[in-house]
Amino acid sequence: MWIQPEEVLLAGALWVSERANPFFILQRRRGHGRGGGLSGLLVGTLDVVLDSSARVAPYRILLQTADSQIYWNIACGSNRKEITEHWDWLESNLLQTISIFDSDEDVTTFVKGKICGLIAEEKRLQPGEEPEEDCGKFREAELKMRRLFQMPEEEKLVNYYSCSYWKGRVPRQGWLYLSVNHLCFYSFLLGKEVTLVVQWTEVTQLEKNATLVFPESIRVSTRHEEHFFSMFLNINDTFKLMEQLANMAMRQLLDNEAFAADRSLPKPCKTLKNVSVLKRDFDARAKNERYRTMFRLTQDERLDGHTDCTLWTPFAKMHVVGQLFISNNYICFNSRDEELCQLIIPLREVSIVEKADSSSVLPCPVSISTKNKMTFLFANLKDRDFLVQRISDFLQRTPDSCWGDASPLSPIGHTTPAGSESISRGRYYHAGLPTARQTLLQLYQQDAAEDLGPRAMKEKMKEEAWNIHFSEFGRGVCMYRTSRTRELVLNGIPECLRGELWLLFSGAQNEMVSHPGYYGDLVEQAMGLCSLATEEIERDLHRSMPEHQAFQNEMGIAALRRVLTAYAHRNPGIGYCQAMNIVTSVLLLYCTEEEAFWLLVALCERMLPDYYNTRVVGALVDQGVFEDLTRASLPSLYEHMQDLGVISTISLSWFLTLFLSVMPFDSAVLLVDCFFYEGIKVIFQVALAVLHDNMDPLLSCNDEGEAMTILGRYLDNVVNKQTVAPPIPHLHALLTTGDEPPPEIDVFDLIKSSYEKFGSLRADVIEQMRFKQRLKVIQSLEDTAKRSVVRAMMTESAFSIEELEELYCLFKAQHMTSCYWGSISSAVERHDPSLPYLEQYRIDLAQFTQLFATLAPWLCRGHTPSLSARLFRILDQNQDGLVNFKEFITGLSGMYHGDMTDKLKLLFKLHLPPALCPEEAESALEATHFFTEDASQESSFLSNLDILGQQEVTSGEEGKDGSEDSEEKKEEKVKDYRYYLRMWAKETEPKRETIKDLPRMNQEQFIELCKTLYNMFSEEPLEQQLYHSIATVASLLLRIGEVGKKFNNGCKKTNSSQTLSTAHAPPTAQAEQEGLGEGVCRALADTQLEPNEEAKDDTSVSSYSVVSSSSLQCEDIADDTVLIGSSEQRRGSVLDADWSITFEQVLASMLTEPPLVDYFEKKRDIQAKMATCKAQRAMERQISSTSDHELTQHSV
Repeated sequence: MWIQPEEVLLAGALWVSERANPFFILQRRRGHGRGGGLSGLLVGTLDVVLDSSARVAPYRILLQTADSQIYWNIACGSNRKEITEHWDWLESNLLQTISIFDSDEDVTTFVKGKICGLIAEEKRLQPGEEPEEDCGKFREAELKMRRLFQMPEEEKLVNYYSCSYWKGRVPRQGWLYLSVNHLCFYSFLLGKEVTLVVQWTEVTQLEKNATLVFPESIRVSTRHEEHFFSMFLNINDTFKLMEQLANMAMRQLLDNEAFAADRSLPKPCKTLKNVSVLKRDFDARAKNERYRTMFRLTQDERLDGHTDCTLWTPFAKMHVVGQLFISNNYICFNSRDEELCQLIIPLREVSIVEKADSSSVLPCPVSISTKNKMTFLFANLKDRDFLVQRISDFLQRTPDSCWGDASPLSPIGHTTPAGSESISRGRYYHAGLPTARQTLLQLYQQDAAEDLGPRAMKEKMKEEAWNIHFSEFGRGVCMYRTSRTRELVLNGIPECLRGELWLLFSGAQNEMVSHPGYYGDLVEQAMGLCSLATEEIERDLHRSMPEHQAFQNEMGIAALRRVLTAYAHRNPGIGYCQAMNIVTSVLLLYCTEEEAFWLLVALCERMLPDYYNTRVVGALVDQGVFEDLTRASLPSLYEHMQDLGVISTISLSWFLTLFLSVMPFDSAVLLVDCFFYEGIKVIFQVALAVLHDNMDPLLSCNDEGEAMTILGRYLDNVVNKQTVAPPIPHLHALLTTGDEPPPEIDVFDLIKSSYEKFGSLRADVIEQMRFKQRLKVIQSLEDTAKRSVVRAMMTESAFSIEELEELYCLFKAQHMTSCYWGSISSAVERHDPSLPYLEQYRIDLAQFTQLFATLAPWLCRGHTPSLSARLFRILDQNQDGLVNFKEFITGLSGMYHGDMTDKLKLLFKLHLPPALCPEEAESALEATHFFTEDASQESSFLSNLDILGQQEVTSGEEGKDGSEDSEEKKEEKVKDYRYYLRMWAKETEPKRETIKDLPRMNQEQFIELCKTLYNMFSEEPLEQQLYHSIATVASLLLRIGEVGKKFNNGCKKTNSSQTLSTAHAPPTAQAEQEGLGEGVCRALADTQLEPNEEAKDDTSVSSYSVVSSSSLQCEDIADDTVLIGSSEQRRGSVLDADWSITFEQVLASMLTEPPLVDYFEKKRDIQAKMATCKAQRAMERQISSTSDHELTQHSV
């Protein structure tokens, strides 16, 4: 390609000149191509270690002038063909022009200008491509990656690093390329080349460790091997990027969420050196994720920037040092000491932003006032003017809203006039519903007498403490969150404030305010719809806290139904999962319906990610984290419980329901208070504290049942002695083993103990542990899916377990390729995790053709794509354009393990509709119109023969009965008849098809069958004998068809005279036979003479001589064979619509030829085919240093 002219001081260093003229030199990199010797090895090693561009472009063209010592590099190429084209262009277009220039300076200026013009013209001719923001060095590295590892242009490089790869005990210095879908490594040292490609979806473990053998290295593990990389300049940055890419791949396996670049990413002021746009994208994603997690914000919130500052805290009368974060909807502050202060200010609440007077005590301050009369003062801002401008820009984009924070618990529709209630009465959800205004506890406790006991007074004291806190720290979203806030939460939230504070701490309040009316619309859309989720919801409604009076009547049940159904409609990926009903019923006790819905959204989508999907992946991940924490904190107990298998049994129910299903309600709801404030770390802390308190009895137990009994009895007796609510019976049986009642455990003591013993847990550490476990869990689920598929297919195919596993991996890899380099929407359609394992992964026609060409035993050269398309149409029974693994194995097993009859039956069906489509079946006899008219009618007649017969019988019965039904009843009968007919067709599909069920084959289809057979034998050892056999069989079948036609015509004469009254007089039998013979010969000749230069050899020529209509000389064929054509016969012969043969006739004819019988009875081995397919997918190759021809094939 042409490049911007670059100065070259030493033209001969490490380069060899191959062509030259007075102005230009064509050079080749030393060591590239033929020869090279030791110097070539050294140069190649230097190019790899120093990341030289010569590794990508080993050819170049230099501009030289006689009087100058400076050369100019104007073109480079990856292969000889490309650079030769540039050289020829220079000689034909520039050489003569510049030879008349007097000054060398003018020559240089003219050539440089011309080259720049060519580059600009190339860019102008590509208007569809977006301008590249990556620097030239990075684009060069991306080109190098694609060339070295044979990656398509869709594979985007994120970053690359210099490092050492440990192969055995020897480190290989080279370059690590991290792309969106692959980890690649390349090294070339003194002739020794190392190439490695690992898909991120295959990674099972990713660790950063330091040992004596591998100092400060990164270990990448897959199912079968481990790879170690070390000697990084910045190992932390590399490892974080690898974590992000692996995490994205796991997300792709989990829910098929493919990577999409962030197009709205702000452009940098200048091109960053060696930093790609994708790397900036990933860095921004990581920052956004940390920001959203820190402040419990929605998934669409994007961090715009952050800066150091101080915040004046009026409650402490001091300036707190921390960071200010600005995003599109929020201004947030977090103190350097995490427990000191945190602040969230929604922009919808901001009324005034102004610069305050600067002083030595308070430099560069900014004052922000909110609508509820709170003022926040930030100081020590580095770029105050820019910050204020950014906030002003975001404020202008923030829509005005009458929703405020002043009364967070104001009921939905509280301003609705009384008359409007009758208008909304027809809706499933409206403001007139009791649960839209009040919580279920308020509804069922409003008539209760006021309790003046000590517990009630304790509750009043808690309420007063919170009111004092609100007066000092503010109330609502803009409240200062400090260590004092956490103390109040740990002491228990009063029941009257529980719903408000849950909404506040979870971030659900912000989402609810931002989406007014959303819940009501969802309820209207979802109610009345029937799906698997709604059926499961109905089944579990009456199992949700049946011990509580709020769910012992239709009001509570209906509210629960509406919330769960609305969420299932909002997020069909999750739909409904067991345990969601328990959590939602608790939310409805303290919140209105809409508030409970948004709390459920926060739980399922942010606070407990992936917990409630079809495979409860999030809960399994946290179960693994809990095991790791137990190993670190309670090592002796961990070993014993692992032997018993208890941890995996108990932790799932604890985490999925937040202890609500295993602990008395009044106690578990306090843990929910802490969870909404602190997050998942509280659940881990309490779980560890429970194990610690029961360590001695657990160590002495001998089986899993005894351990479960100990833990169940302990949790059943965790009590809340401060509750004011009437006692709610706990449905768990009292697991007592003796006469003595078990001791009671105060839940406040349990929470306090968990903070004292395990309070050092940090959220970032938990997230790191989650990532590690997510790799294990998702890969384990993938292995489980593979085993399930293999077990299911063992009874339906003759492949071995190992072969099925290999085929499943190849099939899945083909699907994943579409996710990598295909369109995102089509990839999502091909993968549905809710389907059975056999149907989860599906491939389209293009992918099926690739697998068929590699794995199928019937290879028909250029005819292979059409054959695979026909098989695809047969296997695609639901006509959705996709084939699942079960269908794929069914087709493949028939070709490999069926007997001769099964194989011939499949081959026969491949040349009948629907496998043979009209567009594909073009006859060599130029009779397409016969196919579209006569043949299509015939095929439709054959396929609908039974249906027509049934209709005749039905109509005859109706005539016999003499029934006089109305037109409506007749239409209804027809509809019912067709419905039952379709049901009958579905029931008969799985049944094994007999040879008598196959329809007859006409002339057009027979010619296509002959084409396929002649292509199929092109690479067989007994090619000549097979061609002779096919010629004999084809001749025999043609005569059989002619005899059958005469017989059918004779029957028609006897049965009906109208059939013979046709407009066209039929030709004689001999003329028809000769015309058809010539057509078949010409079709087969065309098949053999397909343009394929590589296939031209003596065998193909001799093969063609067997079927040639002008030179056929074969003693095996009779003199009157129809295949011996004459050049004097009519070239415009047409197909005979009455000619047809049956499968029995084809089978009987084939059985007369031993070579054909041996071919179809021969057992085929799929192992070699799978090895070839696997080698192609590995994308590994050895770069040849001896042949430019090979280099050209691998060049980009």
